[in-house]
Amino acid sequence: MDIVNTQLASILHALQQFQLTSWKMVGYTGTLLFTSRWFVQLYYTRKYKRVVMPLAFWWLSVFGSALLLAYFVLGKNDSVGILSNFFPVFVSVYNLVVHLRHRRNSITGDATA
Repeated sequence: MDIVNTQLASILHALQQFQLTSWKMVGYTGTLLFTSRWFVQLYYTRKYKRVVMPLAFWWLSVFGSALLLAYFVLGKNDSVGILSNFFPVFVSVYNLVVHLRHRRNSITGDATA
């Protein structure tokens, strides 16, 4: 039980010493964008009554991942955060490009590209 009290005291101390920095704002903004993409996806899925990944989902993924990666690389230098956000940036950019290409081809009627 002493370990729990020690950990709780450590957490409370850290919360009391909290300082909002510009890099934390970058990290919080990235978290907000990356998380909000699921609410956008939920909205469109409920609207169309089928699973939908709208364009906004991919934009939020790209910007959220990029901001989180910047926070962990430049602001915090945290290898866990870097590794957990490095791959999603590329996947999100790839999916955004595929989505935009498909949309363009649907408009122009070009099924070969």
